[in-house]
Amino acid sequence: MPLLRTLALLACICMLAACAGAPTRTRGEFVERSIDVAGVVHRYQVFVPARRGDDPAPVIVFLHGSGERGGDNQAQLKVGIGEYVRRHRDDFPAIVVFPQAPADAEWNQVADVVFAQLDAATREFGGDRQRTTLTGLSMGGFGTWDLALRAPGRFAALVPVCGGLVIGRRPSMNVASVAGAADPYSAAAARLKDIPAWIFHGAKDDLVPPEYSRRMHAALQAAGAKDARYTEFPDANHNSWDPAYLETPELWTWLFAQRNGQP
Repeated sequence: MPLLRTLALLACICMLAACAGAPTRTRGEFVERSIDVAGVVHRYQVFVPARRGDDPAPVIVFLHGSGERGGDNQAQLKVGIGEYVRRHRDDFPAIVVFPQAPADAEWNQVADVVFAQLDAATREFGGDRQRTTLTGLSMGGFGTWDLALRAPGRFAALVPVCGGLVIGRRPSMNVASVAGAADPYSAAAARLKDIPAWIFHGAKDDLVPPEYSRRMHAALQAAGAKDARYTEFPDANHNSWDPAYLETPELWTWLFAQRNGQP
C-alpha cells in the first residue's frame, strides 16, 4: 500500500508539472534573446504570440533593411513587420524572429546566425517547422532570396519587399550563390520555383529599382512556379513595406495558409 500511495503521488506531481508547463499565454509579447555562434554572442528579438494550448505556432523570420543594422537589439522592431505585429499583438498568431545584422554587415554574411536564431526560437516557443516563412525589406529583400537559396526546403513561403539579387552600386549585398550566373534571376527561379512567393515593390523606388522584382517574378513564371505573385504599388517609392505589411490584409491570409512538407 505505501508503494501504491507513493506511485499515485508521483503521478499527480507529473500531471501538475505537465499542466504548469503548457504554453498558455494570454497576451502576445516581445522578448529578448541571445545566442552564441562560433564564439560570438548575437542578440535578437522574438515576438511570442498569445497561446492557449500546445499546437505548434507558425513562424516568420523578418530581415530588416540597412538602416536598422547595429547592436541595440531594438531598431529591427521599428520598421516593417514589427509595426503590424504591435498593432495586432493580442491576435497575431505567429512567432516572429527579428535578427539584427551588425553595423556594416550584410545578411549574406550572417546567414548562419539567422538560422541559429530561427532554430532556437522554434524550439523554445513551440514553432511549426512546416509553417515557417521568410520575409524582409530592402537589404532584407536581398537577404530573403539569399537565405532561401541556402536552404530552399526550410521555408513554406517567401515575401521579399523591395529587394533583388544583384545591385551594382553595392555588390556586397548581392545574393552570392547566383551573382556570378549569366542570368541570376533564371538561376534563382529554377531553384526556388516550388516555394510560394509574394513579391512587393514600389513603382517609384529610386534606391532599389522595381525592375529587379519584375525580373524575378517573370523568371519564376517562366520556370513554372506554382505560386508566384507580384504587387507593385504605383505611388510608392522605396517604402513599399508599409503598404505591403500594413495595407494588404490578403498577404496574411495567404501567408498563414502556406505549409511545406519538409521535416
